Amino acid sequence: MTDTGIYIHVPFCARKCGYCDFYSGKYSREASEGFVSAVIRNLRSFSHEELTASTVYFGGGTPSLLNNQQLRLIMDEIHRSFDLLPDAEVTLEANPSTVNDEKLEGMLAAGINRLSLGVQSMNDDELSFLGRNHNAARAGKAVRDAAAAGFRNISCDLMTALPGQTEDKLLGSIQRLSELPIQHVSAYILKVEEGTPFSLDGIGEKLPDDDCTARLYLAMVKALEDKGFMQYEVSNFAKNGFHSRHNCRYWKCMDYIGIGPSAHSCHGGKRYAAEPDIRCFIDSPLQVTYVTDEAPCGFEEFAMLRLRLKEGLCLSDVEEHRSDIEKKLPQLVREGYAVFDGETVSLTPKGFLMSNSVIEYLIF
Repeated sequence: MTDTGIYIHVPFCARKCGYCDFYSGKYSREASEGFVSAVIRNLRSFSHEELTASTVYFGGGTPSLLNNQQLRLIMDEIHRSFDLLPDAEVTLEANPSTVNDEKLEGMLAAGINRLSLGVQSMNDDELSFLGRNHNAARAGKAVRDAAAAGFRNISCDLMTALPGQTEDKLLGSIQRLSELPIQHVSAYILKVEEGTPFSLDGIGEKLPDDDCTARLYLAMVKALEDKGFMQYEVSNFAKNGFHSRHNCRYWKCMDYIGIGPSAHSCHGGKRYAAEPDIRCFIDSPLQVTYVTDEAPCGFEEFAMLRLRLKEGLCLSDVEEHRSDIEKKLPQLVREGYAVFDGETVSLTPKGFLMSNSVIEYLIF
């Protein structure tokens, strides 16, 4: 039996956020029913491969727009077509405004055991700027309701380097999050992607400069670790034992199968992606995919992904490149971008902040 992860891309939103460049469209009941049927068909197509699944991740979009019956149908098909391990991590992303007691109880009954809430900020003015349809009080209630319903693994998203964001505001959000029953924080620097409403509105010109962004990021890392959320990846922090097992599959070059329009997969020795078209996904007998990498996880990709993790890159895993890397390490260590124990190189928070440049220098 081959172990894999399953990613389900749910391409529906009640309202598109101005900064988001993930594939999604307007939710409708009819489209969601066609989507669920297509997901089930595609999951079933893997039933002959005798695969175990140790992680499942519902991403989007806004997966919490699916109703409890739809989630149960998908989870039932995963059980039929895969050997879902008893201790599998099953994550669902949710907008705080879409969850209530009935929804949360239904998620748990369907087998969802990890909830990722798109909080983004605990400041109402920042949430308004981001176009979120919840306020800080609603976000806090969603977390507390989830814990009361029985969720013991809750993650919250946090966004930094917003226009006008001060260190006090950011640390205030972290303080309020730390008072909630959560175990994980995914913290992202706001980037304005081409083609998004933010790019068309000129928001990119209002972002903090590099020095301010660096101060905010380093202050965030320290504050989260002071609250017990230890950094294990560039943008991810967790209490002991609560790292995202599914996302770690990506960073460790492990197999995963993506279902849904725009979903990516690394399976069968290739990396491929599904067409970003909900109508095509619903109407096709199986999702239309195209190969993006014939031979994934070569040296450069393996090293780059490992260096995103706090545990770093073990040079014995890339022995043929050891001498080249070791020649470049003294400068990075001296300038505080990396640490090296003679066998493993890992980046510091300062190095994570400059990760693209540091990794490029090390491995290319």
